[in-house]
Amino acid sequence: MPQVTLRQLRDLPLLGCIEDKTLELIREKVVIKKLKKLQMLFGERECLDNIYIVLEGKVSMYRLSERGQKRVIYILNKAEIINEVNFDNYTSSINCEGFEDSVIISISKVDLLSIMKQDFKLTEVILYSMSKKIRRLYRQIKNTVPTKMDKRVAAKLWKLSKDYGVETPEGVLIDVKISITYLADMLGSSRETISRALKELENMDMVKIEHRKFIVDREKLSGYFKSV
Repeated sequence: MPQVTLRQLRDLPLLGCIEDKTLELIREKVVIKKLKKLQMLFGERECLDNIYIVLEGKVSMYRLSERGQKRVIYILNKAEIINEVNFDNYTSSINCEGFEDSVIISISKVDLLSIMKQDFKLTEVILYSMSKKIRRLYRQIKNTVPTKMDKRVAAKLWKLSKDYGVETPEGVLIDVKISITYLADMLGSSRETISRALKELENMDMVKIEHRKFIVDREKLSGYFKSV
């Protein structure tokens, strides 16, 4: 089984402030796992003994409704911790699958906790990661307040353009393949409803769809979804 190198760990922004001696302790304990697109890493109500970090690629975190409809909570990128919430001994409350072909590093909770006791800076990194996710959840809760769907779509596209945006002559390209169906999963709605909302945004010259990717006017989107 391939092993992660010290350089790979050092190149992760998440661990950039960690001393080499701590990184070496981590390196000795982690294993690499390759995850295909749509392959499950773990499921809801599963007992997890390991903590996972994205080394390459992206993963999708989602819940299923009682009707089996997928609601995407996060897309996590390189260097993000996937399941630090599982330091407790409860089962997983979310599903995780590959958003694209990815490489994941895995370390047992027992080993990671032991290393955290030796280096408080690592503990701070874990706490920061958890607080970042909590803040993202707060924003999502705010966006569940009843409002027009086209404004919710505008807000989501604005956030995606902030995370994955690339400037082009036509506007900001969201440089990740997000289908209309996946966007519906992110917003907990139907594909048909999202298609109608996107059409409204297109008619207002806020969004273009080319080659299954979105090009947006961030300033217009921001002004629209923040308007009363």
